[in-house]
This record gives sequence, structure tokens and C-alpha cells, in this order.
Amino acid sequence: MGFKCGIVGLPNVGKSTLFNALTKTAAAQAANYPFCTIEPNTGEVAVPDGRMKKLATIASSKEIIPTRISFVDIAGLVRGASKGEGLGNQFLANIREVDAVVHVLRCFEDTDITHVEGRIDPVADAETIETELMLADLESLERRTEQTRKRATGKDKESMAALPIMEASLKLLQEGKPVRRLTATLDAEEKRVLEGLNLLTAHPVLYVCNVAEADAVSGNRYTEAVAAMAKAEGAETVIISAAIEAEVAQLPEDESTEFLAALGLEEAGLDRLIRAGYKLLDLITYFTVGPKECRAWTIRRGTKAPQAAGVIHSDFERGFIRANTIAYDDFISYNGEAGAKEAGKARDEGKEYVVQDGDVIHFRFNT
Repeated sequence: MGFKCGIVGLPNVGKSTLFNALTKTAAAQAANYPFCTIEPNTGEVAVPDGRMKKLATIASSKEIIPTRISFVDIAGLVRGASKGEGLGNQFLANIREVDAVVHVLRCFEDTDITHVEGRIDPVADAETIETELMLADLESLERRTEQTRKRATGKDKESMAALPIMEASLKLLQEGKPVRRLTATLDAEEKRVLEGLNLLTAHPVLYVCNVAEADAVSGNRYTEAVAAMAKAEGAETVIISAAIEAEVAQLPEDESTEFLAALGLEEAGLDRLIRAGYKLLDLITYFTVGPKECRAWTIRRGTKAPQAAGVIHSDFERGFIRANTIAYDDFISYNGEAGAKEAGKARDEGKEYVVQDGDVIHFRFNT
């Protein structure tokens, strides 16, 4: 089960530099001119999770395999992208394919790096891109809603189910609001309908403030403005210096820790970004633990045991019998599986069990 976060922003805000550091590659070009990134670059990154070392130590696991999340570096949008300006249509199509949007905003001043609109205003930058995405959604949805309305009149069941969601989404867009504001009011089935509409502004958004090295610890007036905007939207922000992260990516782990500490940073900003992206998608982790490996698996919050098993292999879901489950805290407290069983903390869960974050699970199944 792959989950993708699309990294978006205006040209020259540090997207590709951030992506290169994030994936520790030079896959994405970074240069001081618009549309340097044309084709989207994709990189998988490990989700940092301190629990795995503890589990592996107790189980004497030979290998630790963390769960992963994909980041996609999408080329810089410009004003007018919804009408095809720049390489707008191509970029908008790339955004449709991701599960969440990581919006990088320029929160630094540097006369050597041009801004596509000739000024430094991260809130205005965010509004520019949001407007383009809303305009693209509006154009698409107006046409589709009319067609769906006609089919619903003819008692088409799918159209009748989709129409209220489409009309509610259209109303928001006409008011200048992104469709994601609708999500909190929907039930599970309605959310599936909304997801099927594949609207750009339905994706959850995380704002990343790219700052100069000197502002990496405390931020600046630009990041404060972004934080206020995000708070009003119920969104989250992460402050990162792409320049620092690019340096950290080139260092061995022990040296990178010392380097960050010298700058007053407890951890790499990218670790915070990865965790924030994981949280943004409402994902959780469960573990399979044994002498061979300690492995993390990604699922959406609310996933039941058979579907969680299916992430490992479709046969596990198809032939699911039960899930031998131990909560993470119990596994640690009682020093592993044997101790947890003796303490009565190991449980056999059935098909209706909703897997919890940190569960250590062994699935029983028939092939």
C-alpha cells in the first residue's frame, strides 16, 4: 500500500533542494530558474520510529525494516496554471495522483535567488497556488456536476449518491474555499465518494516554511505569518532550512547529529517533515517482530485486521483466521512475546478488530 505526498510550491522556493535532501539523492535538479523540474521525481523515505530498536533488541532481530512513505517533487506552479500557464496542465495532473500535499513556502531573503513574482510573501504564495487549484477544480466540477445531475434525475444510483457531495464541493469552491474543508462533515462512504472525484483541493495540506540557516531554530516573521494562516485553516506547519538539510544529507549519522547540535537543533527537520506527512495522511504503524527481522507496516487509522494483513500479502487477507496481538507497551514492559503471554497481555483478535498504532501482530491464515 503506497502513500504519496506531493511537494508543491512556486518556482525557486527550495522544493527540489528539499526533495534531494529528503531522499538523499540528486535525482531532482535544483537551479535558479523556473520549471527546472519538469517531470516529477519520486523517492521513498523511511519513517523514523524509535520504537523499532527497542522491539528488535528484545526479539534479537537481525534486521530492522522501517515503514516507508513516498515524496513526489512536482514542478513549480505559477499564476495562471489552471489555464495552462507555465506547464500548468501537466503539473495539475501530477498533483491529482498524490494522497496529500506538502506546500513549500519561501520564508527567506536572498537576492541571488529570484522570486517568480518579485517579492517575498509566503502567505500570498500559498494563496496563489490554492487559487489555481481551486479554479482547476471549479472548472472540472461544474461540468461534471451538470452531467451527474441529469443522470441522478434518471434514478442512477451512483449519480444520486455522488450529487450531494459534488454540489457541496462546488458551493465551497464558488465561495473561494478548498474542498478539504468538507471532509470533517462526511461519513466513511461519503469520503469514498469525495475521494473518487479526484479533486485537487480535497487533499490534506502541510505547510513547510523554508528558512535561512540562522532562522532554523526559531523561525522568523514570515514563518509567524504562515503559522497564523495555517492555524486559521486547521493546518500544520514545519520549519525547515533546506540548506541545512542538504548538508546533513551528505554526513554520516554520528557527524550529522553533532552538526545539528552545534546549530541548536535536536533532530533533522526532515525527520519532523516525514512524521508530519505520515500524520497528515492519518497513517499508523503496526509491527511484525521475530529473530529474522523487526518490520513496520503502514495502514490508515481505522483499518481492520484482515485488511492490515493484506498489506503484507493478499493471501493473508484472503485466508485470514485471527491476529495474535500484543500492544507495544506490553511487549516492552514484559520483555517480549513470551512474557506478554504469561502476563495475559497477548490477545487473539478476529475480523472486526481495528488495528491500533504500535500493535505487534502475528497473523494466522489459510492459503
